[in-house]
Amino acid sequence: MTIRENYEAIRTIVANAGREDLVEFIDGRIAQTIKKNTGVRKPTAKQIENTGFRDEILAWMDADTVYTSADVQKGCPALVAAGLSPNRVSALMTQLAKEGAVSVTVEKRKNYYKLSA
Repeated sequence: MTIRENYEAIRTIVANAGREDLVEFIDGRIAQTIKKNTGVRKPTAKQIENTGFRDEILAWMDADTVYTSADVQKGCPALVAAGLSPNRVSALMTQLAKEGAVSVTVEKRKNYYKLSA
């Protein structure tokens, strides 16, 4: 059950009890919930930065070579200059895999990435 559904259920109970002041309050809360959920959010500074790093990774990778996250972290000049941690590089590679830009092969719990054709 969502917050909005909860407010609507409470509103019905309060309306049946005849408390118009509380009904108005609950209607205001429902409006706030709708406004909060439908808002268009701009990307954060980190998301914008990550987009740049993903583009750099794709430009650096060769089509016929298989890479691990550590290979990408140590080999891509933009990532070396930024000093990104292995975990963050792994997260960037996972994002690229979800987008379909790279393909992932898992061998013995280790991910290997290759540019998608």
